[in-house]
Amino acid sequence: MMESLLVFVPKKTSRVKFVFRLVFKELLKVKCTLSSDLDEFLSADSPKMVYADKAYSDDIFFKSSGLLFQRGVENIEVNHIDYEGDKALFPVYDKNSSLPFDVFSAIFYLVSRYEEYQPYVPDKHGRFTAHMSISNELGFLQKPMVNIWALMVRDIIKRKYSDFKFPVTNYRFRPTYDIDSAFAYSQKGLVRSVGSYLISLKNFDWNEIIQRSRVIFSGFKDPFDTFDLQLEYQRRYNLKPVYFFLFGHYGQYDKNINTRNRIFRFLIKRIGDYAQIGIHPSYYTNEHPELLHKEIKYLERVVNFDITQSRQHFLRLNLPSTYRNLIDEDITDDYSMGYAALPGFRAGICNSFNFYDLDIEVETKLRVHPFMVMDGTLRDYMNLTSTDAIDQIRRLISEVRKVNGTFCSLWHNEPLSDEKRWKGWRKVYEELLRMAAED
Repeated sequence: MMESLLVFVPKKTSRVKFVFRLVFKELLKVKCTLSSDLDEFLSADSPKMVYADKAYSDDIFFKSSGLLFQRGVENIEVNHIDYEGDKALFPVYDKNSSLPFDVFSAIFYLVSRYEEYQPYVPDKHGRFTAHMSISNELGFLQKPMVNIWALMVRDIIKRKYSDFKFPVTNYRFRPTYDIDSAFAYSQKGLVRSVGSYLISLKNFDWNEIIQRSRVIFSGFKDPFDTFDLQLEYQRRYNLKPVYFFLFGHYGQYDKNINTRNRIFRFLIKRIGDYAQIGIHPSYYTNEHPELLHKEIKYLERVVNFDITQSRQHFLRLNLPSTYRNLIDEDITDDYSMGYAALPGFRAGICNSFNFYDLDIEVETKLRVHPFMVMDGTLRDYMNLTSTDAIDQIRRLISEVRKVNGTFCSLWHNEPLSDEKRWKGWRKVYEELLRMAAED
């Protein structure tokens, strides 16, 4: 039988319900009952705690800063303190409080992405960037602080109620792939191929011309066609990956194969026999939701099942509009929660969670799956060597293992070619798999 904790709160707001369900049911795997009836709470003979502005009993007490009892997005100043080697948000000043900060408001602030609802200067792709985040500013972007804080709450309860049993949770690994361009040279069509030849001639790039010609005219394997290798990884490490295919029309930022191409469609069907398939909405779907609808329907016709998973191309995640668009299209799971410029924990957490729409104060059914690291982040934004990239990945995996969370990686097929600018990066991914998949 699942252990149960009774919690007194002055008011059972949507925010309170969301955070306490996340912390206790999802992260700590115990039952939590909220009560706003003080007499009922005081007379109860069970493990219990108070979350309010003051302690009403000698039970476990967490002082509230008030954020979870508010509505709407305000331009709040988020203060912090040093606590156990890290920064902690929303400090409170009450000697009776079990922690010197409002742990539940801190968790809500990070997971709801409160800061992304406030005014900010977007990058050239319209994104909220890692360098603007409070997690990066305070130096804990590379730590799953939500999980860490939840475990602090667990330990406080265990000290008070030594017989209270918390189930053991297990570390998990979820590899994912974005297929922005399934092939480097093959299946591009006459116009695109001729155009690429002309560009190579203009740049006197004879090696590019030779390699393209070998693939197109002599049957050499396309360098981006690393899908057999990916399937071999699946067998070797018993992986269950998710693939996100860009399935929109060709454009400045959308350069995959023509959606009508028979070879491309066959590839998607083949991958679908071994892995889950999701949509990689094209660049302008945020501005034009009708494109999102069309791309999902086109992909569904290829795979013959409903598409319910997604990740934004270029990680163009704008809250809450992007997630509302996905919900309207019956997408149930999204994997866009991560930064392009830095690795780490955008929402401060390494477990999936339901999207909370701050504008309307509602916990939705859309499941958000954060990822921790992307190949392009390490190579293009951080300019790391392959050795340094492996060290960075090792530290992230270690942080996730400490809290028994889920380590989610984002990789593309291009780096597995081990050619040109990706020379040496196949080894990086193989080390990632070895470290992440080992028991």
